[in-house]
Amino acid sequence: MGISIRAYARHRGVTDTAVHKAIRAGRITPEADGTIDADRADREWARNSEPPKAGTRAKAAKVAVPEGGSDGPASLPAGGASLLQARTVNEVVKAQTNKVRLARLKGELVDRPQAIAHVFKLARSERDAWLNWPARISAQMAAKLDIDPHTMHIALESAVREHLQELGEMRPRVD
Repeated sequence: MGISIRAYARHRGVTDTAVHKAIRAGRITPEADGTIDADRADREWARNSEPPKAGTRAKAAKVAVPEGGSDGPASLPAGGASLLQARTVNEVVKAQTNKVRLARLKGELVDRPQAIAHVFKLARSERDAWLNWPARISAQMAAKLDIDPHTMHIALESAVREHLQELGEMRPRVD
């Protein structure tokens, strides 16, 4: 009389399904009453089973998690990620997402398209004010300098347009 299949599975450190498969494949033989003689089954298991293939028990590579979670998600090894690595990366990404949400709620972040539109609107109103300036001021300046108002207007307008053209060639970055 031997031990039960489940007891033998615990003894081997495998599942009872693995023991059932070994019996069906003929790698181990049970006693007549269905129990297992542990010593004999261990010898048969060792003799009739192939050693594990290379790579089936690969150790999980370490995941590089950025300090403070500010530089982006963790980098994964080229061969894939274990469940623990995937969970670690997931938690880092969740933390970064929550950090951004909190900053947005506190008003520390602005909507990029909205900010660009606002800057464009401000620049356009500034440009329009400068384009209208020569018409408003040229007659007064001409009277003070005792020169033709039309000539003064043309000279001021030309200088303002030239200056605005130079300013328009600058490309500010909003990245």
